[in-house]
Amino acid sequence: MAMDGWGIMQQATELARRGEPFALATVVWRQGPSSSQQGARALITRDGELLGWIGGACAEPVVIREARSVIESGAARLLLLGSPEQFGYRADHGAPGGYGELPEGMTVVPIACQSEGALEVYIEPVLPVPHLVVVGSSPMATTLAELGRALGWQADLIAGQDFTAADATQRSLVVVATQGHDDEGVLERAVAARPAYLGLVGSRRRGEAVLGYLAERGVDRELLAGVRVPAGMDLGSTGHREIAVAILAELVQLHGSGAPTAAAAPDRTGSTARAGRTPARVTPATDPVCGMPVDIGAGSRTTEFQGRVYYFCGPGCQQAFETDPAAYAKRLLTHE
Repeated sequence: MAMDGWGIMQQATELARRGEPFALATVVWRQGPSSSQQGARALITRDGELLGWIGGACAEPVVIREARSVIESGAARLLLLGSPEQFGYRADHGAPGGYGELPEGMTVVPIACQSEGALEVYIEPVLPVPHLVVVGSSPMATTLAELGRALGWQADLIAGQDFTAADATQRSLVVVATQGHDDEGVLERAVAARPAYLGLVGSRRRGEAVLGYLAERGVDRELLAGVRVPAGMDLGSTGHREIAVAILAELVQLHGSGAPTAAAAPDRTGSTARAGRTPARVTPATDPVCGMPVDIGAGSRTTEFQGRVYYFCGPGCQQAFETDPAAYAKRLLTHE
């Protein structure tokens, strides 16, 4: 989808609001002939949808594949599209006269497609920050929300009577700190949101009583089994500030392990933001003409030769193959 710079930023804001991870790809250098321009940008979603413009038929599938890998790993990389020599490196890095190994964080993908152009594309992940929902009005609840914001998290402090299931999503971290003021009702509404984490501040005995009451009311016992009671790490006898720190420490530990982003997150409007869904892995084919990887899909360009289907990055490579399929098929076979 073509989109100007302002449209890219608007779409990025919307994805971030929904808590959906994505990658931002920026062309930082080009060598003609290339259809892209320096400074061109595009967003790539976790499902592989590209919004914006980053290059033609040869560059786009590679950028999408690498962007999905960047989202999964959380580490940015500089993608070099072209021959290694165009960037000052030899394909045989260890050979005499070579320029050595690529620096960490850089990836060279050979690309031909009847063009001698080249691109450098910087791909950076934009991952959602944790969404902390603290339900309660106590000093501890206020402190916990403030600590969450200090970490750069999205932190909402909501009074118990005002809290509804719509205030949380399946990526939220919900802490119920209502201290006996309708704990049962608030926790029942929180369970309905199916958050990534749900903890109740209170003694273990009080927690057992609340959970038992909800089980008798027919609340799903499997969901209740996931409620953390008491919330936070056990620091012994402490004041409200230390309790807030203990709870935050547990949440930080969960966030570091990736657990809070394990579920898909429906947004407030009822649509589904795929915040934690693991994308289906697609094994790319190799274009027999230019050698670049090509994602296999419904829209792939293909030609069948001697009972095998060959995939192409664009019409130029497909036409070249069809002029001498036996030669290109043999060359591909020797490299597999």
